[in-house]
Amino acid sequence: MSDEQQSSQPVEATEAVEPEVETAPESDTRTHRFECRSCGYVYDPEEGVKKVGIEANTAFEDLDPMSFRCPVCRSRVAAFRDIGPRAKASGFDENLNFGLGVNRMTPGQKNVLIFGGLALGFAFFLSLYSLR
Repeated sequence: MSDEQQSSQPVEATEAVEPEVETAPESDTRTHRFECRSCGYVYDPEEGVKKVGIEANTAFEDLDPMSFRCPVCRSRVAAFRDIGPRAKASGFDENLNFGLGVNRMTPGQKNVLIFGGLALGFAFFLSLYSLR
């Protein structure tokens, strides 16, 4: 082909497609847990408070600040602080990369690791009785 024929053929335009950058989804503050700073009680909206008659899936924001009190120590709403969603890893954000990955675990995962290790150690201890 000559140069004129090559230039007269339509050239397909290729658009540079930029990959979409995924941003971290903003968590809904209505699902956040709140901790009483006086006694450590954690209000979880997924559970509610049966003792006081607060139904499950009631957000902390929907509670009446004048009548709601901590079911353990009777502190007011002002004594509670937001500790984030249930699945949030514990620890400060800048410290999450330290500690052999343990800092990225949720409190439930840490409990399984701790008590599972204790149960395994106890099982090994009991297995020593089988030795003669």
